Amino acid sequence: MGLIRTFALASLAFLLAGCGDYDVLFPAGDIAARQRDMLLIATGLMLLIIIPVIAMAFIFAWRYRAANKAHSGYDPDWDHSTKLELVIWTAPLLIIVILGAVTWVGTHLLDPYRPLDAITTSETVDTSAEPLEVEVVALDWKWMFIYPQYGIATINELAAPVDRPITFKLTAESVMNAFYVPTLAGMIYAMPGMETKLHAVINAEGVYQGLASHYNGAGFSDMRFKFHGLSDQDFDAWVEKAKTEGGTLDRAKYLELARPSEAAPVQYFSSVDEALYPAILGMCVREGKLCMQEIHHINAQGGSGERNIPIEALTFDAHPIDTFEPGGHGSDGITGEPQGATAPASDRQPHSDQPAGENNANEGEGSVAPPQLNDN
Repeated sequence: MGLIRTFALASLAFLLAGCGDYDVLFPAGDIAARQRDMLLIATGLMLLIIIPVIAMAFIFAWRYRAANKAHSGYDPDWDHSTKLELVIWTAPLLIIVILGAVTWVGTHLLDPYRPLDAITTSETVDTSAEPLEVEVVALDWKWMFIYPQYGIATINELAAPVDRPITFKLTAESVMNAFYVPTLAGMIYAMPGMETKLHAVINAEGVYQGLASHYNGAGFSDMRFKFHGLSDQDFDAWVEKAKTEGGTLDRAKYLELARPSEAAPVQYFSSVDEALYPAILGMCVREGKLCMQEIHHINAQGGSGERNIPIEALTFDAHPIDTFEPGGHGSDGITGEPQGATAPASDRQPHSDQPAGENNANEGEGSVAPPQLNDN
């Protein structure tokens, strides 16, 4: 297995040589390392079939060439070999079974929503420690990182202590995007009005590349940032730097940052409005705009729910916000106001085909009187 892994690693390194970035093959984070191992195992298993087939193609062409008159094994009437059929079908079947098992187990263990544990991390990571929380917002065309535990925020710069679990919460301002730090973990999408999660950890100090891996417009190529893996002391110094050099991030400042701009410089913010991220997630940063959480709450109450509820009191319950469709039932698709009041069930009159004032044998049951049949 070691020889297969070495050969697969060398092959992938050769194929990715033009990219100039080997973080995918030599990551500094446990999650990315296990994803790399899955890639190598899958590649090695497939090479078990590919290499023999390629080799046999050359061997057969050489052995049965027209100039090889000395070969006496030519048998034009051959059509079946039980041993050969057994090899041809058994080997691929076993590889498919092993590959399927490895993929199923690996993808469940490395689910981005799954918190880190001793199985998915190295011994140096304390999985019982409080994880670092980072709220990520994909803007046009820049990245915003909010650290709610420290009350700071940054633009196009991310930092985390080594061996401390990180919990990312991701959303977007206008269009779908994808957050990707190759050395840290796999790609995860960020979408407006929705929140995705990613759990990861960095295991070595250094400066790594982060990027938007989903095309989203003219400034896509410059939508990159630096990810700093720092010691605890250096991370504390970095936080202090943000608090010293930064300004205030409130709704007005956010709306200014949300305007499209290319190759945005690194910025720091020493204080952040606590209600800003929920408002971004609810797509209601602008004053007076109904939040998606509030729209969902109103729809859940049949269009007659309470309005003007503090956004902090609204949560995503068993019916997540991504089930809301603008323009759907109970909403005008713009402001979220319900379309017309629906009469309570107690005020609704059962349908009847009889004129008003006549007795209906089924009155009160909401059914229609049966038609009268003509005996003629």
